[in-house]
Amino acid sequence: MLTAVKFAISVLALAGASLAEDGLTIDNRHKERLSTPEAEKIYSSACSVVEREFDIKHPLHPQVRLVLGADKNEIWFVGREIRLTKWNPYAFAQGVVWLAFEDLMPLRQRLTIAKRAVTWADSTVEIERLAK
Repeated sequence: MLTAVKFAISVLALAGASLAEDGLTIDNRHKERLSTPEAEKIYSSACSVVEREFDIKHPLHPQVRLVLGADKNEIWFVGREIRLTKWNPYAFAQGVVWLAFEDLMPLRQRLTIAKRAVTWADSTVEIERLAK
């Protein structure tokens, strides 16, 4: 009996490590009804879909913290949190896609592209202005 308990604890510890290794942590403040394996499966699936959609050759595993029991459904980019009032697999998948998408382009690259956009906008002139 003691061996079975040790085995169960080992399995739970490995499952928790697997979640952390993939970048998913769950904060279930109000003990909302949630199947952790379902959340992990949706997380992995959402990451895989983004990888395939953008032909990414390396695995995407964005840091995501799922917070259940929040005041409203939202994504908090700074803390990389998906805050849900209650478990909603579609809202969770949408949040994972947003955070995975954000990881496709690092902040420095986004700033460089934004600067280039402004530079290009400033460097174009309307034909009417050239005629004057």
